[in-house]
Amino acid sequence: MKKSRSGTKVLVVDDEQRMIHFIRMNLDLEGFAVHEAYDGKDALDQIRKVLPDLVILDVMMPKMDGFETLALLRENSNVPVIMLTARGEEDDRVRGLELGADDYITKPFSPRELVSRVRAVLRRVEPPKGGDGEAIEVDERLKIDFDRHEIFVNGQLVKLRPTEYRLLYHLVQNAGWVVSHDQLLAKVWGYEYQTETHYLRLYVNYLRDKLEADPRNPKYILTERGVGYRFVDYKRLSDK
Repeated sequence: MKKSRSGTKVLVVDDEQRMIHFIRMNLDLEGFAVHEAYDGKDALDQIRKVLPDLVILDVMMPKMDGFETLALLRENSNVPVIMLTARGEEDDRVRGLELGADDYITKPFSPRELVSRVRAVLRRVEPPKGGDGEAIEVDERLKIDFDRHEIFVNGQLVKLRPTEYRLLYHLVQNAGWVVSHDQLLAKVWGYEYQTETHYLRLYVNYLRDKLEADPRNPKYILTERGVGYRFVDYKRLSDK
């Protein structure tokens, strides 16, 4: 039996009526509440009014393209965004991800891929379960409290987006151990993303930019070349 998504609001932004109809038809069947916008300005207005749980945003639109719309959206909203594009070049995919998109779908796509990607992104924005009840003091700079969903760097609260938080959670839960690329992709993004290593590289860089004193010479999130990543063994550090 399919899990009901009744009440989960999805805003679809595309200047092509046929594409919106195709997406609406398939998401309606899965129980999503679908809203529509036909350009970037309309999308930003709808987001303020509807407060969607997810936005599917086309890249190629007149007046304001998807990249510009996303950049403006990210100034004050962390709503999950899936970019919809006819372009398959990696540069365009990376640009969308760097602007804050959570995923992308390249046209043409099947209903199954559409629904799978939507479900996967919605799963990622659900915070993982808390820790063992104790805040983690990695060192004098970095404090992590998974129960409260709070990260402090030099005493300042650092805001992480949901995917960044999930990635940090799985790294810290395995502190001192190497976690492979495949394991992290499966845990954070889902098993269907195990070949999408560029997601992982990008989000590791996001975390380093927010947590490390020198992101180019990280001391918390360490690269194990060709294998995966390892979070510093903070328990061993505290024993020294």
